[in-house]
Amino acid sequence: MLDNVGDHNEMGEEEEDIILSELPNDELVLQMHDDLYDGLKEDVVEGTTILLERGWSAEKVLSEALVGGMTIVGIDFRDGILFVPEVLLAANAMKGGMSILQPLLAETGAKPVGTMVIGTVKGDIHDIGKNLVGMMMEGAGFVVIDIGINNSVEDYLAALEKYQPDILGMSALLTTTMPYMKVVVNALVEHGLRDKYIVMVGGAPLNEEFADAVGADAYCRDAAEASTTAIRMVAEKRLACA
Repeated sequence: MLDNVGDHNEMGEEEEDIILSELPNDELVLQMHDDLYDGLKEDVVEGTTILLERGWSAEKVLSEALVGGMTIVGIDFRDGILFVPEVLLAANAMKGGMSILQPLLAETGAKPVGTMVIGTVKGDIHDIGKNLVGMMMEGAGFVVIDIGINNSVEDYLAALEKYQPDILGMSALLTTTMPYMKVVVNALVEHGLRDKYIVMVGGAPLNEEFADAVGADAYCRDAAEASTTAIRMVAEKRLACA
């Protein structure tokens, strides 16, 4: 596929077309980072296919081309350089690459970094933040089970029993629904399950003090922080249990 076809720079000169298949591997990976950043799904799919055809493993394409690119997106989102619509485009582009890699990763038996059940709490139907976290977590190598919006204690407990994740993620945008997070954590305690899961919470009105008050393990202010925190906490927990 050709990029920048017909584009002109400020000097009025036509820019050179970028033919992905002609780029050496290191330049192709950097171009894929740019394409992810710009939300160019078809180009990301093409780049993924080219690297696989050149003998790269699915794991290497995932870590170096896709996760590497989404890490840059996450940092710029955290720093206010990118905004939600742009991150959603980048995440959608990554999904294009992942659609090719996931069957290959399954065949090799590659273990995910971890597993997360995520959902918005009861009474809250806002899901953009939750969706961003889920996409970033997938980009970081997690299996993410998104149980949607307006989840009751019973919904969370059923999902935890069914999927046995490493992490339970809860999201809220309304101050009126935030307290329900403590209801869920209390239910985990009552069922003797609290120590089994890492509980992460997030949402615009939350902060670290609130997370401590409801008994969560971590508060993350954005999707980029959520993915890095999740990687660290899962690794620490597995090391402690080893």
